[in-house]
Amino acid sequence: MNNSVTMDTALLSQQLQYVSCELDGGVAQMVLNRADKHNAFDEVMISEMITVLEHFALSPECRVLVLKANGKNFSAGADLNWMRKQAKMDFSQNLNDANELAKLMSVLDKFPKPTITLVQGAAFGGALGLICCSDIAIANERASFCLSEVKLGLIPAVISPYVTRAMGQRAARRYMMTAERFDAQKALELQVIHEINDDLDAAAEPIINALLSNSPQGMAWVKSLLSTLEDGVIDQSTLEHTSERIARIRVSDEGQEGLNAFFEKRAPQWPTTTDFHAATNNNDHNASGQGAK
Repeated sequence: MNNSVTMDTALLSQQLQYVSCELDGGVAQMVLNRADKHNAFDEVMISEMITVLEHFALSPECRVLVLKANGKNFSAGADLNWMRKQAKMDFSQNLNDANELAKLMSVLDKFPKPTITLVQGAAFGGALGLICCSDIAIANERASFCLSEVKLGLIPAVISPYVTRAMGQRAARRYMMTAERFDAQKALELQVIHEINDDLDAAAEPIINALLSNSPQGMAWVKSLLSTLEDGVIDQSTLEHTSERIARIRVSDEGQEGLNAFFEKRAPQWPTTTDFHAATNNNDHNASGQGAK
């Protein structure tokens, strides 16, 4: 492990108030650490989460990110004192505030490495945004979920694209308008989570091991590819784009290593300097605006 990266992560964690982070064996952890407030969001926690995500996005040692929380509940949503501040802000101030939350969701959604979120207890409001922005989500049996904004005369606007993508338009209409709680089994049916397991760390372990064995570039490109296909349109542009993607990755260093390792019946030796941003840098489909989100 690169000692300078390890020290940077340790130093960063010491500077944070409501979030902690660590990096070991290629696995990064970002932990919500405000258990006394049920890990409720405020502007400080949002800023810290963005900082940690940007740090690990650039870290060559980070291969997988695990998002979890200390305490009884994953997150109760918005902090009450933060909401009191928002009620006194003018439109411009509220817009700036909302933009930061939107940035957090976008940074997590576009994080260039696989992300796993482990959910215990309550996951309300913005917490559902974090879960739905993650690639994989596992919850325990007592997890409960709620999009409660309309009870306060508000709407789940910033998280709505991610929640709707996960559960679908019809389900989003129901749960965003009724603000009813739903349990882990319903969250599984709605595809908000992928698995229910009371031992969250044990459930995550085989998934992490599988991810660590895969091509870092391949997984990053999968995320970028899928983001261009969200509108569901399959036209000539889509055919050209997907053909270009597979051709380009076949001739890349990691593509060549993966193919050669398969035919030589050996484990692939993935490069340690993967350019995780190559998928978006070379994404002609996104550059044209077709299918971009």
